[in-house]
Amino acid sequence: METNAIEIRGLTKRYKDFSLEDLNLDLPYGCVLGLVGENGAGKSTTIRLIMDALERDGGTVSVLGVDNKSREFLDLKEDVGVVLDETFVPEIINAKQLGKIMAGTYKNWDQAAYDGWIKRLGLPLDKKFKDYSRGMTMKLGVAAALSHHARLLLLDEATGGLDPMVREELLEVFADFAAEEAASAASGHAVLLSSHIVSDLERICDYIAFLHKGKLVLCEEKDVLLDKYGILKCTKEQLANVPQEAIHGKRVGTYGVEALVERDFMPRDLVIDRANLEDIILYMVKGEP
Repeated sequence: METNAIEIRGLTKRYKDFSLEDLNLDLPYGCVLGLVGENGAGKSTTIRLIMDALERDGGTVSVLGVDNKSREFLDLKEDVGVVLDETFVPEIINAKQLGKIMAGTYKNWDQAAYDGWIKRLGLPLDKKFKDYSRGMTMKLGVAAALSHHARLLLLDEATGGLDPMVREELLEVFADFAAEEAASAASGHAVLLSSHIVSDLERICDYIAFLHKGKLVLCEEKDVLLDKYGILKCTKEQLANVPQEAIHGKRVGTYGVEALVERDFMPRDLVIDRANLEDIILYMVKGEP
């Protein structure tokens, strides 16, 4: 029995002005993996490559135990719920009509579940899609993705544009979904969630993958990551005595220095403050080397 819902090895996609290079990722069953990075880092490209919606230039992708280039994957797409940053729904249809379209698309479409999500998320049944706000658009995508008994959710900025209360509710739904045992497979469920709202990822993710300019900077269990790094506030002289390999970004001010450091390398006499996920990412990207 496979242990990972997604396995990516050496995944590469090259454009004229951007490249996703040699990406390696695992998403275990029962887990939420947060994919974080600036706009243009490669998050949406990665999700589209996982679904084989883009031609890759190298590497392999396994989804739910199947190579995503195989004929078997066409059948397995039923088991993947997808919410993209750009939702492709005809502008003239409404939520009720979308439900009918989905019922004809998915063998496992659950109309009662869809109706329940539409009501729970406060979406109008008869309002045309062209009149939706971005928040409403994302809610509709989530409602559809959760209504055909998927085993894997791929969510690209699915909480973007939502008010805090709805975001909190959906984050709980995603976490519960990942923890839930699948009725049809002992291997269970999993969620890949890309977001620029780092606090959302820190709240529910088991693993964090950080993409920067098409390269994977880190991929680690969230709790291990938060234990590994800390913020050191000290003088320039004190920092000079810290092993350089332990420093992963710094900010030099008039009165001292703040640096992202690995705790295990630190002298015992220095006080290390807790770093949150946003601290880690910002120091690694913007902190001076």
